[in-house]
Amino acid sequence: MADESDKDLKKTEELMEELKRKREHILQMGGPKAIEERHKKGQMSARERIEYFFDSGTFTEIGLFVKHRTTAFGMSKREVPAEGVITGFGKVNGRYVVVAAEDYTAMAGTFGEYHGKKFVRAIEFAKDNGWPFIGMNDSGGARLQEGIDTLEAYGWLFRAQILASGIIPQIALLMGPCLGGQAYHPIMQDFLIQTKHTGFMGIAGPAFVKTQTGEEISLEELSGYKAHAIKSGQTHIVAEDDADCLDKCKELLSFLPSSNREKPPRIPTDDDPERKEDLLSLMPEHPYEPFDMYEVITKIVDQGYFFETLGLHARNIITGFARFNGRPVGIVANQPKWMAGCLDIDASDKAARFIRFCDLFNIPLLTLQDCPGYLIGSQQDWGGILRHGAKLLFAWADATVPLISIILRKSYAGAHYGMLDKSIGADFVFAWPTARITIVGAETAASVIFAKEIKEADKPDEMREKRIKEYSELYENPYRAAERGYVDDVIDPADTRKFINKALDSLENKCVVRPWRKYSNINL
Repeated sequence: MADESDKDLKKTEELMEELKRKREHILQMGGPKAIEERHKKGQMSARERIEYFFDSGTFTEIGLFVKHRTTAFGMSKREVPAEGVITGFGKVNGRYVVVAAEDYTAMAGTFGEYHGKKFVRAIEFAKDNGWPFIGMNDSGGARLQEGIDTLEAYGWLFRAQILASGIIPQIALLMGPCLGGQAYHPIMQDFLIQTKHTGFMGIAGPAFVKTQTGEEISLEELSGYKAHAIKSGQTHIVAEDDADCLDKCKELLSFLPSSNREKPPRIPTDDDPERKEDLLSLMPEHPYEPFDMYEVITKIVDQGYFFETLGLHARNIITGFARFNGRPVGIVANQPKWMAGCLDIDASDKAARFIRFCDLFNIPLLTLQDCPGYLIGSQQDWGGILRHGAKLLFAWADATVPLISIILRKSYAGAHYGMLDKSIGADFVFAWPTARITIVGAETAASVIFAKEIKEADKPDEMREKRIKEYSELYENPYRAAERGYVDDVIDPADTRKFINKALDSLENKCVVRPWRKYSNINL
């Protein structure tokens, strides 16, 4: 019996030794040399990124031993550790988060059938548990050796992401190349953070573009951060390097609930909720002179801290997160320093998507208005400004979170409700004494209503000024709107923070019940 026990013990020890050997081998991924190449390019390996991102000792890996089943084109002899993607869960600042981190050192992190299955399992696991999902993208693209299996795996992933959308926050970190079909899954997530020097995204790379179209263009120009953070508006946040990218992701997560079943996390603050600020001094004398809306934002939010999204794209509108008395709040504000704060196609798209995200995840919304209207002209009309502009109206009217609007100066025409007013769904609208709220500016109104009278007057210029003043005094002021109940109060600008916090207090348990429907048919 002793001999049998010794044999069993030896067999067990061999099994444990085999497990240890297999694990250590896979954990090496592409090996020390490949990791060293990553470091030379200023990048971390996938496992280093995970170690940096998660609270120490909290990460649990899922699917370490998953392996592809392809035999064609030499794949039967090709080992791809962990299928080129590390999946699992752990805690970030004390809250559970799920991750899928592609590893470029393992067959260039290419996306194949089982790579895709691991991604899908991670997203579904995150959705079922009500935990945010983070994709760390760094891949050479589709694994062509797997043919239709790779193609079908993309479909599984896209569907999993879409079904999780609005249930859990999804954040994509673009830390390496992400081209072709591979680029779709990060772009379908809620936010995309791209590293400046190593993150690239595009529907096709420069070589393929040249082959198919004849266009010669560099990878940086075609797929770098300037292409997407500035031009296309697909990159929400730009990071300097891997560490900065991971840090910014943690910052963003701090504003978000873990799922749509929770409120966003409120934190303690020693910033007086009724703190006064001299905001009126920021306003120029003339209503059409620009000022910097960022100065207003930083003066009214907790500790002056504002986390901006899409800050380099459609700069006439500002979107981002801040806190009021510890509460996360989404801010949508016009920027008079850029295109006079007009709403155009890009600004409408940018704001509407942000509004819808905040509404999906129970984050109150605040607008700061100074907008002369939607941008007009042939290029905007032909580009579909009416359709794109209407997205804002859908977003506001659909929203059920607390909605607060502050009108600083101009609130004209369609922008009046495009930037949130009572009629489109605001819970509270407060105006500064400098506010101008009417269908169009006095100059425009007078030129239409009194056109004939002005033309026939002995002194047309004097008549024009007289009629402009008359119209302005009658309609272009906040008190007429307040008389009608369209504005809840005309407030001292110094008390703006106080009124916002009191409004948020009163709306803490806001509940909206509406008739059943699948969703609104927003004009995409």
